[in-house]
Amino acid sequence: MSSGKILLGVLAGIAAEATLGILFAPDKGSKTRKKIADKGNDYAEELKGKFDDFRNVLSEKFYQVKDETDDLVSKTKKKHHETNKKVENTTT
Repeated sequence: MSSGKILLGVLAGIAAEATLGILFAPDKGSKTRKKIADKGNDYAEELKGKFDDFRNVLSEKFYQVKDETDDLVSKTKKKHHETNKKVENTTT
């Protein structure tokens, strides 16, 4: 199971627990709805922050792999060119 799915499950569980706690609290309906909305906004902001962090890490890894791939391609082309030169020199 990926860490993203685990994180989403944990956050969903926390949100459900908080919502149930608010629903069973002895407040007026309007106060309860406001608390639910506030908690929902808090969780949405937290989830957005975690998603942004995840996206940044993923982006960094993508560019790291891209740079490594570019280096490998460059080295391979250079080695290919050197090998062709050696072959040309030995056949002439």
